[in-house]
Amino acid sequence: MIEIRFHGRGGQGAVVASELLARAAVMNRLHAAAFPFFGVERRGAPVTAFCRIDLKPIRTHSEIYFPDYVVVLDPDLVSMTNVLQGLKPDGALLINSAKESCDLQHVKWNKVATVDATSIAIKYGLGSENSPIVNTAIIGAFSKICPQVPLESVIESILKASPGDKKANAEAAKEAFETVKGVW
Repeated sequence: MIEIRFHGRGGQGAVVASELLARAAVMNRLHAAAFPFFGVERRGAPVTAFCRIDLKPIRTHSEIYFPDYVVVLDPDLVSMTNVLQGLKPDGALLINSAKESCDLQHVKWNKVATVDATSIAIKYGLGSENSPIVNTAIIGAFSKICPQVPLESVIESILKASPGDKKANAEAAKEAFETVKGVW
């Protein structure tokens, strides 16, 4: 089983990202489950979302405490919360950041990838410049580091189920896939 934990802020699309990723996994003939965890339900508040992917039906519906992957939609959360908590020793971290993984001061981990999902979202008009919605870009980048969910399935999921401009969201995912840095 592959377990993914998303860290973001309300309005960035962490919950939708986990749901679109689960749909993409199902389109790739896998089983998946996605669900959010909310604290204060307001724009800008920290949000955690989860996604499990497996070859067989998923019976576990609890939070993910020991993820294989952690995906961070807001880079400020890295210094505000322990996003690495429980990450398996061979697990991977994907951060929305314009910086290279080696330039991230607060992150000490073996497998770190970065993608400038914020700039990509702004380029494709996803959200606004002050509040870009980075979810589709981040799952496009995620498909680069997690081969079990290929980009084609992510694009299909976006075109079928993403809110907003489906074509712009699909293009954002493609660009993020191509520009993710630090892939091992």
